[in-house]
Amino acid sequence: MKEKLTIVKVGGAVVEDEAQLAQLLKDFSAIEGRKVLVHGGGRKATQVASQLGIESKMINGRRITDDDMLSVVTMVYGGLVNKNLVARLQANGVNALGLTGADINVIRSHKRPIKDGIDYGYAGDVDQADGKMLSRLIEEGITPVMAPLTHDGEGHILNTNADTIASETAKALAPYYDVTLIFSFEKKGVLSNPDDDDSVIPTITHADFIKFKADGTISGGMLPKIDNALSAIDAGVDRVIITLATAIDGQHGTIIKQ
Repeated sequence: MKEKLTIVKVGGAVVEDEAQLAQLLKDFSAIEGRKVLVHGGGRKATQVASQLGIESKMINGRRITDDDMLSVVTMVYGGLVNKNLVARLQANGVNALGLTGADINVIRSHKRPIKDGIDYGYAGDVDQADGKMLSRLIEEGITPVMAPLTHDGEGHILNTNADTIASETAKALAPYYDVTLIFSFEKKGVLSNPDDDDSVIPTITHADFIKFKADGTISGGMLPKIDNALSAIDAGVDRVIITLATAIDGQHGTIIKQ
């Protein structure tokens, strides 16, 4: 029987809210057994870019990463956000290690190709995550804290969606552990009515997702999140939950199923 591993992905909005972040780090630290934290930080990147006079450009909710923005996200994700989280986890008794995909070659990706005339710049689409290397760290009692940056093996850092980092990390570790993947953010789960915070959809399957996409119940940034969640389930991740950042005990939110 495989040992349990919990992977929690925390979104940028929660990273920016001190009360929510403090509670999440406390709850994460209390999780028994092996664990991994994956973080975003898009709002902080936008803020720092603005302070530096760099315009943030978005298409369909995804950031265009040109040369200047790549410098910003590398500094913010790999440095400012990542190391603050690591330091705070140490204060909570968690022996954390901050990683980008380039560190120990843990996540390799390729530059997203231009499609339908849209060039996302230095955005990375994941090719592979090294579950064996991550499991070695985890077995040493280390808690990886994964930043949303990868590399292409040719010396280039690439900006990569944090939900994808979480999903690919979970998939890579599924052969070694009984993995629970939790996407935590500022809502209680996937909502059937975006104006009603209590309209949580309890479970979503592939068939449900097709229906909800078609009728518009689910749209925008929630679409790639559920895509990543379903991809993880298909690849052998035991359990995937989308829930409120202050409710990562696995007892609330939306459960993703095949």
